[in-house]
Amino acid sequence: MTSITAWVAACFTVAILVAYELSLLWLQRRSPATIARSAHANLREEWFLALTHQPGSEILAVQTLRNSLMSATMTASTAALGLIGSATLLAPSLNSSFGPVDNMAHHFTARLVMELVLMGVLFASLVCSAMAVRYYNHAGFILSMPVASEQRMRWGPTAVAYLRRGGLLYSWGLRHLLMVAPLLVFIVYPLAGPVAAALVVAALFAFDRFQT
Repeated sequence: MTSITAWVAACFTVAILVAYELSLLWLQRRSPATIARSAHANLREEWFLALTHQPGSEILAVQTLRNSLMSATMTASTAALGLIGSATLLAPSLNSSFGPVDNMAHHFTARLVMELVLMGVLFASLVCSAMAVRYYNHAGFILSMPVASEQRMRWGPTAVAYLRRGGLLYSWGLRHLLMVAPLLVFIVYPLAGPVAAALVVAALFAFDRFQT
């Protein structure tokens, strides 16, 4: 396989993923009710407001939020393990590629770029998931306050904002983790990268479309 073919396959693989995300953002602005992430953000807000009017629901709220926190923790752990494994396996090739300046042009291939993109996507998944854990953790303190307390009323808007941010960051963390698949497929066989990207986009579209 020629280097030009590999570069074209790499561009198509990344372009399919980026184009889908941009189109989804555009659709979210035009019709947010049809996108799952917007609908689920509203669901979490209404869930909090419903519990606010139910005295004695503090334990239920914290237990429910703990499930979300554990899911984000698992995603962060998976991304961290994947990043460490990728760095370990790719370290020799990356070290040889970033050697003397006169050798960089020879080693700067489409595979090297996709390896760097792979590590970047895993790192983004780790950061998003870890930040989701942070927001869920802070929201848990607010939700554990007595429903009728003054402190709960004062921190209520903050809890809503944290639940929205935590859910959005968890969604991004999980999406970045799924995007690892076409990058790995490209590294194994470049021409299969665009096909894998199209399949991942099709699967994401089924998850992103909100259906009542």
